[in-house]
Amino acid sequence: MIQDQLKTRVVGVDINVDTTACAVVDIRGNILGQCSFVTSDYNSIGDFVSVLTEHIIQLSEANGGYENIRSVGISIPSGNFKTGCIENAPNLPWKGVVPLAAMLRDQLGMAVALANNAHVMALGEQAFGAAHGMRDFVVVSLGSGMGSCIFSNGNVHLGADGFAGEVGHSCIKPGGRQCGCGKQGCLETYTAWRGILTTAKEVMEESPEPSKMRMVEQLTPKIIAEFCEQGDALAIETYRRTGYMLGVGLANYASVVNPEAFIFAGPISKAGRWLLEPASNSFEDHVFHNLEGKVKLVLSTIDDDVRNVLGASVLAWEVKEYSLFK
Repeated sequence: MIQDQLKTRVVGVDINVDTTACAVVDIRGNILGQCSFVTSDYNSIGDFVSVLTEHIIQLSEANGGYENIRSVGISIPSGNFKTGCIENAPNLPWKGVVPLAAMLRDQLGMAVALANNAHVMALGEQAFGAAHGMRDFVVVSLGSGMGSCIFSNGNVHLGADGFAGEVGHSCIKPGGRQCGCGKQGCLETYTAWRGILTTAKEVMEESPEPSKMRMVEQLTPKIIAEFCEQGDALAIETYRRTGYMLGVGLANYASVVNPEAFIFAGPISKAGRWLLEPASNSFEDHVFHNLEGKVKLVLSTIDDDVRNVLGASVLAWEVKEYSLFK
């Protein structure tokens, strides 16, 4: 079969708790156009898919035409690449198992690939970021939850059922904090958004010391990090404890998979040294001795929104082409 024209554009979609972003990306990784809308406005998955379909079509038509789009890649929390489904996402409005890739494929008439947001972040980092040239590394996503993706010998390791890398739901403290997954003591209850706020509350309850955190009605991890920069001792202690737990969790992880580096992405990672310095100290204290001083902790240098849609575009290129319009 002779094909005289290859499609050279895909759509990358990044779905998170707050916002859904779409981008048309060409074969060289150039973002040609973007749009976004509020995820939480749509509690019905059917309504969400309809709105997402409209945005993809309109964006594609405005950037070279819908007929020139090869496929769509989706980044989403609790996404399973093997099934194309969102599976029991604790932080999204749609519960249970949702066949999002199939639903969107039926609406668009083209191939759709879906994966966990950490998996997609790792694709973006390998193609365009800090992991370029690495073959054995782990990307760790820190935000409303904590996820990760393992690259082993240059390939993504998904596991038997597609759930490899769910380090946020490894137990770091038996009988510890309640997690949205239904278990107790999960690592992300100490290292993700809500966990950091819980730690801040505990720190303030334990000490009568003055803190700017006491004066904020709606505290966030970002604000706590800003107070760290201003020398607030209790804010610094909040991130010290968070980093300690993160370091223990990653030491266990590294002792099993032996990565060259952990690459951190997501909004919590923006705390920078306030998080990573105690994490590094804790990591070195707990990791298998043959790995001491050998595993790098690296902050992603790509903007989260750009990396995620670029990573989703890489995912889109990997799915077999399909079209109802051939």
